[in-house]
Amino acid sequence: MSKLDVQYRVLGAIGTNVYFLINKETHEGIVVDPADNAQYIADQFRLRGYTMKAILLTHGHFDHFYGASELRELTGAPVYAYKDEAQVLADTYYNRSAVWAEPRTLKPDHLFDDGEECELAGLKFRVLHTPGHTVGSCCFYFEDEDVLIAGDTLFFESYGRTDLGTGSSAAIMRSLRDVLFKLPPETVVYPGHGDFTSIEHELEYNPAAP
Repeated sequence: MSKLDVQYRVLGAIGTNVYFLINKETHEGIVVDPADNAQYIADQFRLRGYTMKAILLTHGHFDHFYGASELRELTGAPVYAYKDEAQVLADTYYNRSAVWAEPRTLKPDHLFDDGEECELAGLKFRVLHTPGHTVGSCCFYFEDEDVLIAGDTLFFESYGRTDLGTGSSAAIMRSLRDVLFKLPPETVVYPGHGDFTSIEHELEYNPAAP
C-alpha cells in the first residue's frame, strides 16, 4: 500500500507546481521547488499537522527556488539540490532572477550525486541527474510508489527549454531517452509546470520519444 501522498500548489510568477510529498503514516513531508510565498507553504504544512523535513530543488531557476531561503528559515528544513546546480543557484543571471525578479541566490545545505539513494521523511527515492534544461537539473524517482518528480526536464507531451544559460538540447535528449524513457511505463510523472502524465503516455506522444 502506498504511503506517499502527492499534493501540489501552483505558485509564483510562472505558475510552478510546488509539490508536497507527504508520508501518510507519519505526517512528515518534503517540499519540492518552493516557487514563492514561503509563509503560505509553511502555513499549509502547519494547518494540516505536517512536519517539513526537507526542501528539494529539481533545478536552480528562480521560479523553482524563490521561496526556499525563507522557507528554510521558517521551518528549519534543509535545502537539497544536485551538485552541478550550485553554480546556477549562485549566479543571478544563470538562475534568471536578475532578469525576471529581484536578484536572489541560494546556497543548498546538501548536494546530491547522480544515482544517490535517499530517505527523507521516511520516503525513499533515487536522484536522477537529467541535464539539459540546466546543467544540474535532476529528477526524484520514488520507485516503490511509481512516481517521478520531473522538474522542467519532462512535461506533458513536451520537454524543457534548452536555450537558457547552461542548457543543452543534446543533453536533454540524452536525459530523456537514456534515463527517463527507460523507467517503467506505469510511472506517474509530476512535472514542474502543467499537467501530470506518465512514462507510457510520453513514449507514445512526446516528440522526443525514441
